Amino acid sequence: MENQIRILSTKMLSQNQKELLLNANFAVEQADFITVVNKHFEIDRLNDFLIFTSQNAVESVLENNKREEIKTRKCFCVGEKTKALLEQNGFEVIQNSDYASELASVICTQYSKSSFTFFCGNLRRDMLPDSLKLARIVFDEIEVYETVLTPHKVEKHLNGVLFFSPSGVQSYLKENVFQDEVCFCIGETTAKALDGFTNKIVIANQPTIESTIMKSIEFFNKI
Repeated sequence: MENQIRILSTKMLSQNQKELLLNANFAVEQADFITVVNKHFEIDRLNDFLIFTSQNAVESVLENNKREEIKTRKCFCVGEKTKALLEQNGFEVIQNSDYASELASVICTQYSKSSFTFFCGNLRRDMLPDSLKLARIVFDEIEVYETVLTPHKVEKHLNGVLFFSPSGVQSYLKENVFQDEVCFCIGETTAKALDGFTNKIVIANQPTIESTIMKSIEFFNKI
């Protein structure tokens, strides 16, 4: 079909996620533009609470030989899927926000006398740790995974690109330049990474892969 919308996902989608696009009669290209590598880490002591801002951090902690000890602490996290993964594996989540900025605000206003252990990746954003430092909140940062950029050259003409992280944007731009593609972003931080490269940016209603996909379908159905 000559006028078929062609979408690239910068992350391999599950079959259900891919079918949302196929059922909308889109042609789907997909590849992982970042690779996550879990790191071995030592933990000497745990603070009052734990912070997780991604599922990747949870996956890495679950591989650690002290995971049962780590589970004795209650968690703060970013994202519904991160919360679900923690709870499925026996962690107790007492605070969950859609964005790190919202979580930082809750910690700084309601838990400023508590201490935190923040499990993160090598490309973590500065916003949350900077907020905690500013509020003089005691926290340790432990790097538990590494995000490796895995660029791919895209040869086909695209109508839209789905982005799920700032590092995914960074990886895409190593091998590609934008023509007239519309960029669909999982959230504000990812959209910010596109500043100066394109102004064709649409942000998902919720910071989930499904919401990003649905936003692209909604956008092209209106044209």
